Amino acid sequence: MATPPRSKPNKPDTTAPFKSAVGAAVRAIGGKRELEVSFSADRPMLTSDKARLANLPRLPTRRDIAIARGQGDAMAMRLASHDPDTHRKRAPAEPEARAAFDALEQARVEALGCVRMPGMTGNIHEMLEDRLFRQNFAEVSDKADAPLAEALGLILRERIAGISIPPSGNAIVGLWKTEIEEKAGTSLHTLLDKFEDQELFGRATRQLLRDLNLVPDSDLDDGEADDSDGGDDQEPERGQDDDTSPEQGEGESEDAEAEEDQTPGQSEDSGEVEGAEMDFEESEDESSEAGEDSPNPPPPGANAKEFQNAFTYRIFTQKFDEVVKAGELCPAEELDQLRALLDKQLENLAGAVARLANKLQRRLMAQQSRSWEFDLEEGLLDTARLTRVVTDPLQALSFKVERDTDFRDTVVTLLLDNSGSMRGRPITIAAICGDILARTLERCGVKVEILGFTTRAWKGGKSREAWLEAGRPPNPGRVNDIRHIIYKAADEPWRHARRNLGLMMREGLLKENIDGEALQWAHRRLLARPENRRILMVISDGAPVDDSTQSVNAGNYLEAHLRQVIEDIETRSPVQLVAVGIGHDVTRYYRRAVTLLDAEELAGALTDELAALFDEEAPGADRKGRFG
Repeated sequence: MATPPRSKPNKPDTTAPFKSAVGAAVRAIGGKRELEVSFSADRPMLTSDKARLANLPRLPTRRDIAIARGQGDAMAMRLASHDPDTHRKRAPAEPEARAAFDALEQARVEALGCVRMPGMTGNIHEMLEDRLFRQNFAEVSDKADAPLAEALGLILRERIAGISIPPSGNAIVGLWKTEIEEKAGTSLHTLLDKFEDQELFGRATRQLLRDLNLVPDSDLDDGEADDSDGGDDQEPERGQDDDTSPEQGEGESEDAEAEEDQTPGQSEDSGEVEGAEMDFEESEDESSEAGEDSPNPPPPGANAKEFQNAFTYRIFTQKFDEVVKAGELCPAEELDQLRALLDKQLENLAGAVARLANKLQRRLMAQQSRSWEFDLEEGLLDTARLTRVVTDPLQALSFKVERDTDFRDTVVTLLLDNSGSMRGRPITIAAICGDILARTLERCGVKVEILGFTTRAWKGGKSREAWLEAGRPPNPGRVNDIRHIIYKAADEPWRHARRNLGLMMREGLLKENIDGEALQWAHRRLLARPENRRILMVISDGAPVDDSTQSVNAGNYLEAHLRQVIEDIETRSPVQLVAVGIGHDVTRYYRRAVTLLDAEELAGALTDELAALFDEEAPGADRKGRFG
């Protein structure tokens, strides 16, 4: 008898001692003995009690180790040398100015660490190079694609601590350096003398932003005004616009509005500095306090459920929004080239994904096998039983009827996150899976629609310009131009839409993501379909992010809307909703969800979730509610 193969023992984690040492160093430098330090495939993130660093490969190189140490050093120095209240008081409201302010503050704390502990310099350099390379900044040639905030941060690190510009950052700095020197050379030099004091550094940073025309010249030093006012106890009421005193200048009014938009309990670091991969978020305690000052506070006596449904989502203008077919965003020749690039990527995954697709097809076709009812008085003539009539003429004819299967009358929508954080491997895998699933389900007689969502511009686009021209009315709601893309319509054959999926590979397409409205749009399209069973699969790698909208509303504005939309669909709609998160825990939003640590697992997750949905009975048609 053949000896069964022995199972391979699990190999020990050779990086465990290094991870433990990094965690200890972060806690010691940051002065947080209880800080929880973990390594994960999720995006690096720091809160008041948790630090999450990018995971290491099984056999890390010296560069991998330096990058991990650089992330830990940056987080530790932020904990040790950064005061959120001071930062919040100085931070401007304009998204571009806010991004520059945040980037300079982060550069300050990292440079401070390198000055005090020179061993950090090499680690921070490698961490910056890795981040900039992943953001595809190495070959930018247009200022519109080169964030000014990144250039300022890199220049400041070099001048304070001698951290050389990483190779992937040379293009960004080259595009902006001359303009920065001409407009703000003096104020930039002033920062070098004040980097050890966050208060003085913040004031000098505001002057630099004015020199770069990122904030108006009339914008007075709000910190000095705040000091003279004696704090929040003497803050005037802002219940009505007419309450503003005549003596109050325009700059003071704008600063007051900026402080009003920023909820007191919300950390200035919630969200993500554009172009960065490291998130700095508020603590859970601060987050709960922010709800007290949200623009839609719950009425007295209302429970949380009632408040969530009472949340009113606003859109400043829909004039610049667009729903566009993929073929209209790109010339046909370029679309063919992008599709060829996708096909080349598909070669590496074709075997694994095709096997999963065939597995799904076999399961679906098994449910589609014909089932008949025999010996009926009407229907189709059962020719197999005609011999009974020949042998016995008095025998009645036999008829049969094919049973209907719930499975056949089905449409599936894949809603793909086209945000900038999906750039690289995640969006490639998503495009490949959409391509494979469209072909597989089409062979099984299932209609498939592939949609994408992003924004037309960074930092608000024309919608924000319209808001500024209107005098910056408070609580404007969403102030960005959304772009919803139709890669493949449900009734369109896959062969006609094949090359459209290549558009996801186009540089510059992926920007910001407003998930709630995208989910509503895809859901409305499904409700208009005649099929009995409608399935909506959302593929995303993060929470909603739109700097322009979040800078003039509560920090959780887009997330609150997303939660409301999800609840409505899951409880009141006949559409079956499932979400797949890539490196992001979507189970806190969706009832039916799966979280992947690696984009490589996406194909298997999609096929497994679809197969499980098809195994279930179709939802009842009598489900009523808002979408009924």
